[in-house]
Amino acid sequence: MAAQCCCRQAPGAETAPVRPPPEPPPALDVASASSAQLFRLRHLQLGLELRPEARELAGCLVLELCALRPAPRALVLDAHPALRLHSAAFRRAPAAAETPCAFAFSAPGPGPAPPPPLPAFPEAPGAEPACCPLAFRVDPFTDYGSSLTVTLPPELQAHQPFQVILRYTSTDAPAIWWLDPELTYGCAKPFVFTQGHSVCNRSFFPCFDTPAVKCTYSAVVKAPSGVQVLMSATRSAYMEEEGVFHFHMEHPVPAYLVALVAGDLKPADIGPRSRVWAEPCLLPTATSKLSGAVEQWLSAAERLYGPYMWGRYDIVFLPPSFPIVAMENPCLTFIISSILESDEFLVIDVIHEVAHSWFGNAVTNATWEEMWLSEGLATYAQRRITTETYGAAFTCLETAFRLDALHRQMKLLGEDSPVSKLQVKLEPGVNPSHLMNLFTYEKGYCFVYYLSQLCGDPQRFDDFLRAYVEKYKFTSVVAQDLLDSFLSFFPELKEQSVDCRAGLEFERWLNATGPPLAEPDLSQGSSLTRPVEALFQLWTAEPLDQAAASASAIDISKWRTFQTALFLDRLLDGSPLPQEVVMSLSKCYSSLLDSMNAEIRIRWLQIVVRNDYYPDLHRVRRFLESQMSRMYTIPLYEDLCTGALKSFALEVFYQTQGRLHPNLRRAIQQILSQGLGSSTEPAPEPSTELGRAEADTDSDAQALLLGDEAPSSAISLRDVNVSA
Repeated sequence: MAAQCCCRQAPGAETAPVRPPPEPPPALDVASASSAQLFRLRHLQLGLELRPEARELAGCLVLELCALRPAPRALVLDAHPALRLHSAAFRRAPAAAETPCAFAFSAPGPGPAPPPPLPAFPEAPGAEPACCPLAFRVDPFTDYGSSLTVTLPPELQAHQPFQVILRYTSTDAPAIWWLDPELTYGCAKPFVFTQGHSVCNRSFFPCFDTPAVKCTYSAVVKAPSGVQVLMSATRSAYMEEEGVFHFHMEHPVPAYLVALVAGDLKPADIGPRSRVWAEPCLLPTATSKLSGAVEQWLSAAERLYGPYMWGRYDIVFLPPSFPIVAMENPCLTFIISSILESDEFLVIDVIHEVAHSWFGNAVTNATWEEMWLSEGLATYAQRRITTETYGAAFTCLETAFRLDALHRQMKLLGEDSPVSKLQVKLEPGVNPSHLMNLFTYEKGYCFVYYLSQLCGDPQRFDDFLRAYVEKYKFTSVVAQDLLDSFLSFFPELKEQSVDCRAGLEFERWLNATGPPLAEPDLSQGSSLTRPVEALFQLWTAEPLDQAAASASAIDISKWRTFQTALFLDRLLDGSPLPQEVVMSLSKCYSSLLDSMNAEIRIRWLQIVVRNDYYPDLHRVRRFLESQMSRMYTIPLYEDLCTGALKSFALEVFYQTQGRLHPNLRRAIQQILSQGLGSSTEPAPEPSTELGRAEADTDSDAQALLLGDEAPSSAISLRDVNVSA
């Protein structure tokens, strides 16, 4: 899910006079300011114009609504300070309201609007009555959004269709990531993508920004010449000469799954209903790694959980600035291109997003407090698909790797941490993205796995999940819906009161802090995990010379990526290690690991940094000079700034910051500034890697970090190498 929300203030919205509307009733979703419970959203239409030179998006939004009770005084939507609203208008729905209307890109009407012209919604021929202007106001809500209150005509009847038309521009929005050409692989054209999870899309367009509300949508997008535009929808038309793209999503989706990407993108078919999109220089690699595989995964998922509902399953590879690993946008999975060099991670991440087509996209958690309903079920389904496709041993290895990470995060947060609950209490003002952690995925997975074991047969549980999806598809659910359906599907388990078994009560699974109440049996993966355990024990045994000699006989170059990553994670957990152990490890593995993929290299380099092993610092420098991704830079900078290597980190950042996206640059500045001048450790002796940055570190760093660009808010754990 998910995703960083680097909220930044933009110029205030322009408001028109408004009679004070009554206070709306309490929201069902504390992360939403909207009055969604008072209306039914039937459809939304977007007319968008991309303006990369100004890093601005101009929009015309048409919301097709029905009031659920007579004479609502106002409509309240989620918005953001980055949105500048220019006008609001009302009209009764035209006779052809169910047919998506066309957008024209023409000059705006009266009222303030910056040039060039905004997209304007034209009058449908014969539509009566014509649009009438509405008063509106924008109020603060939280640090991640605002509330937009639009006054409605007093004579509205319950269930009477009507439209609200909003014209706006969005600048410096946390949902919209603008990239200059030099931040792309081709360095030829600008690039833009959106990331809505969890609550960022309120800065993309005003909306009911809650997973409880779903609707169909259509869009028309105008882009600069030569730029390809894709959305999480079916592309219905493309007028090349005008650079205008038309899209339509026929199934209801929540606001956070409306997504857009535009840039120098080329397609290649990889299956009968799938293609990859990537920059031209990446396309051959992406095609070769996924050709035929995606259809194999989709077919396996369909055998387990029923027909794929979204038509096409395409994948777009995004530049390294993409803030998470992958995002399950319907019809079009977004995935970071950096993952292409790590084959096994690529396989797992794409299969996870495939699983979201059933769990998360078709059936969605109604609140962010129960994200495990999407992520835990998707993780379970992902592992059923990998078991069907690659066997149980590989699935158990990947599961062991992730559960190791879960216990590592538990040590960091503590077993009493409230975010370790499956049903997390979201306090008002807290960004839901901060609740996204490995408990959501892995503790949620363990609960779903436990349910599957209760029924005694994974295939019977697959049948239940298929029925669950069929019952709730295109709706949003709470945990009780899942559990009630489970007990209804298996009445014999209900008679046995399995939901109340001592120590394993369903309520305790949901609301107890700490580790999972039960974990899966991973013995089927022992052929892959035993060698990892044996090698780790050798390196932590005495005497070292004998251990190193025995370890050198084990050829890890033939291991799977997850085996090597698990071994290095174990060494990381044990760091700092004795210097003679690190020296022997480097002698045995450093050159070999340096030739492996980035998931392996970053783990070895974290061992180097956490153990202050200066002979391999040049490898750290080279790695950071070549990486522009959050998941391969943030962990290293965090480690560098906890010890005696702050000056080295500052020097590398100074040399590489121009190649980093502004959001990532601000995040690293925050890390560096927090560590500035706070070390109590003695500085190391000057070396070729450290000596260049020793002089005047504090004064230079203050100027660099606290000058024109002050650090932004802290980064959540969720943003580092997590798939939504």
